[in-house]
Amino acid sequence: MSDTFDLIVVGGGPGGYVAALRASQLGMSVALVESTHFGGVCLNWGCIPTKALLRSSEIHHLLHELGTFGLSADNISFDLSKIVGRSRGIARRMGGGIAHLLKKAKVTTFDGRAKLAGRSGEAHQVAITRDGAAVATIKAPHVILATGARGRQLPGLETDGTLIWGAREAMTPKELPKRLLVIGSGAIGIEFASFYRNMGSEVTIAEVADRILIAEDPEISAAARKAFEKQGMKIITSAKVGPLNKGENEVSTTIESPTGKVDLTVDRVICAVGIVGNVEDLGLEGTKVQVERTHIVTDGFCRTGEPGIYAIGDVAGAPWLAHKASHEGILCVEKIAGRSPQPLHPLNIPGCTYSRPQIASVGLSEEKAVAAGHKVKVGRFPFIANGKAVAMGETDGMVKTVFDATSGELLGAHMIGAEVTEMIQGYVITRTGELTEAELVETVFPHPTISETMHEATLAAFDGPLHI
Repeated sequence: MSDTFDLIVVGGGPGGYVAALRASQLGMSVALVESTHFGGVCLNWGCIPTKALLRSSEIHHLLHELGTFGLSADNISFDLSKIVGRSRGIARRMGGGIAHLLKKAKVTTFDGRAKLAGRSGEAHQVAITRDGAAVATIKAPHVILATGARGRQLPGLETDGTLIWGAREAMTPKELPKRLLVIGSGAIGIEFASFYRNMGSEVTIAEVADRILIAEDPEISAAARKAFEKQGMKIITSAKVGPLNKGENEVSTTIESPTGKVDLTVDRVICAVGIVGNVEDLGLEGTKVQVERTHIVTDGFCRTGEPGIYAIGDVAGAPWLAHKASHEGILCVEKIAGRSPQPLHPLNIPGCTYSRPQIASVGLSEEKAVAAGHKVKVGRFPFIANGKAVAMGETDGMVKTVFDATSGELLGAHMIGAEVTEMIQGYVITRTGELTEAELVETVFPHPTISETMHEATLAAFDGPLHI
C-alpha cells in the first residue's frame, strides 16, 4: 500500500466522508482516517438516530389522538427497548452504507487516530496510531481536518452517564424517566425534551438566555414556547441552575430566575449546553493553524493559516450542522482541485429543529435585519388558514418572511409547524439564487399542500395574502 496520497482527510463524519468521496470523484488519491465509526456523531449519535426516536414519539402521540380522526385503539403501550433498538439499528445500517460508498470510491481508510507530524518536502506527514501503537505514517500535500466536536461540560453540571446524561445516554435509556430536567434549549435540548414529553415524561427546560431557541426569530421562539407549554412542558428562562445534588436514583437542584426560586427533584438530567471542538492531539503545535475558543479559524474556502491544512465542519465553528460540514467538504475539495466553488454564505445555511412542532429558518430574523439597516417588509401566514394543515390536524404553526422593502431580497424566512424542515429548502434556494419576492409570487405551489403557506407569507409581505 502506498503511503503517499493527494489528500488526507482526518475524521469520517458528514464533512470528512463527503470530502473524501468528492475528492475521489475528481480523480484524487484519498486516505481517510477515522478512529471510531464512519458517519461521525451525526449518523451514529446525533442527526439520524434521534430522528428515529422522534418518529416513534410522534406516532405515540398520534395514537393518543386517534379519536380526532375517527379511529380508536385499546391498550396503547410501548416497548422502550424496541424503540431504542430501532434507532440503533438504523444508525448501524447507515454507517455500513458509508463504508460501502468509501470502498466503492476506492478511498483508502485507516482505523486509528491521526496527528500532524511535520513536513516531508511539499507534503504534510500524518502519523496514525491505534490504542497508543503506531499504525502508519502517510503523507499528502493537502490535509483536511474534520474531527468534529463534543458536548460542553460546565462545572457543577458534568454528565456522569447515569443520572446526568449527555446525548448518548439520552438516546439509549433503559427506562423512561418519569421526571426530566433538560438544561439548554438549543436544537439538541428541545428535541430531547420533545421526545421524552411525547413519551409521557414530565419535562422541565432550564435556559440561561431570556428565551428558548435563541438562534431563532423571537416571534418563532415565542410561538414554540407557547406550543411546548401547551403540551405540558415547564419552561424556565433567564435560569441559573444550582448544583446538581445526586441521590441514589434522582437529582435535586434549585433553579433561580426573575420569577423566583424553584426547588426541583427529577429522575434524570440532560445537559445540552453547547459543544467544543475536537482540536486536541492533532499536532497543531508548531503550525500556523489558529484556534479560537476551541475551534479552528478558516477562511471562506476552509483554509487555515497553514498552507495545505484545511478544516471543515464542527471543528471549524458555527453553525454546528451536518449539512454545513458536508457542503464545506465539497467546496474545500473543489478549491483544492482547481475548480471555482463559491464560498459558503452563513446566512444561506438552513437551521432545523425536529421537535413537535418542527422549527426551521434561514437568513436574518426581523430583529437582525432591522439592526443591519434594512427597511423591511414582513409577511406572516398561519397554518390554521391552510386546507392541508387543517385536514392533517396540524393547525399549530406559521410562516414568517422578511424582505428588503427596496430590493425585494428575501432577507430571512422563519417557520414553525408540521414538516417545515422539509419546506425550508424552498426559501434556501430563493436566497442562494438571489431571487426576489417577484419570483416567489410567480411560483406555482401545488394544492393542497402546507407549502402554500410559503406563498401566502410572501404575498402577505407585499400586496396581502389571499386566504386570510
